[in-house]
Amino acid sequence: MTRRLLALLLFALAVGVAGCDLDSDRGPKPAHLPHAAKPVWRPYHDGSRMLPGMPPLLDRHNVYAADTPGNVSIAAASARPLVYVPNSESNTVDEIDPRTYRIVRHFSTGALPQHVVPSWDLKTLWVANDNGNSLTPIDPRTGKPGKRVPVEDPYNLYFTPNGRYAIVVAERLGRLDFRTPHSMGLHKSVPVPCKGVDHMDFTADGRYALVSCEFSGRMVVVDVARQRVAGVVDLRRGAMPQDVKLSPDGRVFYVADMASNGVWKISARSWHKLGFVPTGRGAHGLYASRDARYLYVSNRMEGSVSLISFRTEHVVRKWRLPGGGSPDMGGVSADGRVLWLTGRYNNVIYAISTRTGHLIKAVPVGSGPHGACVWPQPGRYSLGHTGILR
Repeated sequence: MTRRLLALLLFALAVGVAGCDLDSDRGPKPAHLPHAAKPVWRPYHDGSRMLPGMPPLLDRHNVYAADTPGNVSIAAASARPLVYVPNSESNTVDEIDPRTYRIVRHFSTGALPQHVVPSWDLKTLWVANDNGNSLTPIDPRTGKPGKRVPVEDPYNLYFTPNGRYAIVVAERLGRLDFRTPHSMGLHKSVPVPCKGVDHMDFTADGRYALVSCEFSGRMVVVDVARQRVAGVVDLRRGAMPQDVKLSPDGRVFYVADMASNGVWKISARSWHKLGFVPTGRGAHGLYASRDARYLYVSNRMEGSVSLISFRTEHVVRKWRLPGGGSPDMGGVSADGRVLWLTGRYNNVIYAISTRTGHLIKAVPVGSGPHGACVWPQPGRYSLGHTGILR
């Protein structure tokens, strides 16, 4: 969102984006928390360590084994194939037919829609209306929106791996709200020791989540089962962590850092930093390829997409959009052939060939497009965001 980024840049210039100096005064202070949580993760093939109620992994070497091309579950198979684009600055959603690249429905929603999120059971798509303090449900069978559900500050939305709770990421309020996944009734609010909480992913056993704090340059480790903060991981002064994605083998979290222009690697066992991979200016969104070989990294400030090999943990190629652009967030098509990414500052959504990296089409949409959702997608259940399926 342009105004949000401008405000952030002005604020950063004023205070130097000074790491822990930006901590929220809500919740426990970082001094009362370990800077790196003790090893809490166990080998995920040990079924006794899985989060209770979580579906077992199909392959202990690949958490994305259920996400292979065309492997759409029965629950999602009846969905109308569409790409849902929330336009943050025009308070609307555009629905695009991916075969014709035409908008087939356009509707108004609550103020500042940020992401379109598939529910854990794959039966509902939720539009997170941040300033509108509501979630708009969409029936994926028809694409028709329903009545808004009141929810405080839903910048983003995730689901615990066992489907027991929805996790509303209340960025402005500095907390994670655990809610019932259908009615969205509040179960428990968990304050976080940072500012700008926004994205997360879960360990392979489902017991912990690694959560990014955009305005504090740190990550927060959340104990999912106990619904509490377990520790923090500092990145560097001035870091702006964004999207988070687990490696297929479950050993490494990748964290996009928009200010550092690349991706951090953090151990999913010890929570220590393992290194940094430069990708491009404004590294922002992270998406695994359908064959789980590559991590697509959208570099929002230079109009490119970098491909990191999960095997070598290095960038193996870079795709550049014609004339630049602002690739942000989206997802991979069910067949794995197209990467859809919103053009945050260009009022378009890009359809990019995953075979050649060439731009297939830039579809004009509303103002400030953000977290688009490609639906349906392969997988058994959704962990949230624009479609983290396992």
